[in-house]
Amino acid sequence: MTKKIVFLDRESLDATVRPFSFPHEYVEHDSTWTPEDTVARLQGAEIALINKVPMRAETLKQLPDLKLIAVAATGTDVVDKAQAKAQGITVVNIRNYAFNTVPEHVVGLMFALRRAIVPYANSVRRGDWAKSTQFCYFDYPIYDIAGSTLGIVGYGALGKSIGKRAEALGMKVLAYDVFPQDGLVDFETILTQSDVITLHVPLTPETKGMIGAAELKRMKKNAILINTARGGLVDEAALLAALKDGTIAGAGFDVVAQEPPKDGNILCEADLPNLIVTPHVAWASKEAMQILADQLVDNVEAFVAGKPQNVVEA
Repeated sequence: MTKKIVFLDRESLDATVRPFSFPHEYVEHDSTWTPEDTVARLQGAEIALINKVPMRAETLKQLPDLKLIAVAATGTDVVDKAQAKAQGITVVNIRNYAFNTVPEHVVGLMFALRRAIVPYANSVRRGDWAKSTQFCYFDYPIYDIAGSTLGIVGYGALGKSIGKRAEALGMKVLAYDVFPQDGLVDFETILTQSDVITLHVPLTPETKGMIGAAELKRMKKNAILINTARGGLVDEAALLAALKDGTIAGAGFDVVAQEPPKDGNILCEADLPNLIVTPHVAWASKEAMQILADQLVDNVEAFVAGKPQNVVEA
């Protein structure tokens, strides 16, 4: 029997999606913006491929033929998993594909901020070096990576990969996770003892806003905060205030609360030397995207074969 497969936001994945090995009808849409379009495009489809298209309860209730939502990402907060379970819809995700790309992005942000690479490069472009009375100048503080302390919030596969890289750079590593593991510290220790804090937890009701004004005030004044997970983990207004008044030294974000920020975003619009914002691309090395695309097809084929893998529970 031919199965209808619809990819709702194909342009979010810059990789080859190989043909599925079973009889199928495959339809791609570059992007899908409204719930109405989602429902219309998934009529008669058994399998939906999505990256960031919301699949909320009211949408799912209008899709009686849907049997599988294959998310082309690790995070599945865009899917109402309870409603999917109630309708017998299986949700699967991608795992262990960003083992190089996200850690390398985190390390890149860490170096750029600790060593003030971006503000110094911008100052040269402005002509500040040409005006200097000495061979160099010290407008922005520079801190070594070696000998500093990295605090990792969320010590899963990505957190551990970042920790290994940090240790190779001569950093002390502290790790926190809600799941018990040997060698973990509490969240308060992460906040007060880290020179760099990097976030690697999913966005849930429990983690939303986990870094706010109170948490930022407990951080070291020379500390930086890196977030390549989800924008909603951090109170953006509190972060912006902390960066402006010197509560913390800097921040590197690859995510914001609403993506894309079509209605504006205070972090994206801020012109601060101690803030770097990238457009949710930490995951997106060419190598990682192809691994993701291959696993996406693997997940669908495993489901159709009656052996679902990478299933996300409600």
